[in-house]
Amino acid sequence: MTQPSRDESDAPGPEELRERVEQTRHELGMTIEALAAKADVKARAQEQATEVTKQAARKAEELKAEASQTAARIQDRIPDPVKDKAAVAAEQIRAKAAQATDLLQDKAPEPVRQKAAEGARMARENRTLLLTAAGVAVLVWLATRRSK
Repeated sequence: MTQPSRDESDAPGPEELRERVEQTRHELGMTIEALAAKADVKARAQEQATEVTKQAARKAEELKAEASQTAARIQDRIPDPVKDKAAVAAEQIRAKAAQATDLLQDKAPEPVRQKAAEGARMARENRTLLLTAAGVAVLVWLATRRSK
């Protein structure tokens, strides 16, 4: 068997061979980087955790906006006598909470006081959500009462 003869014009020149080698090196480098990124479990987990956190924040904002809209619609539908009763009840609750706070300040150990202060702070920060929940509870109570 004889090998086919090569023409000088078919053989790649040194410059073309250098370009091919450089291209192959570049492709190999890109492949290695991709494999290293896949193998870096910690970085991938961190990226995924960041993405989940962002999604949760977006969803929380959506729910907060939806709750605000619902609260506004509910406020418009609640009759004035019910609003007045709710205001009186809220004032009574505030007075009882103030009494409980005073009693807590006098008798509770420090860790309990700290937890109570943290709970109060969170309630103040989430006032809209709490008011919405209270409004919904009043509407459910009214709907249940009217259906009987």
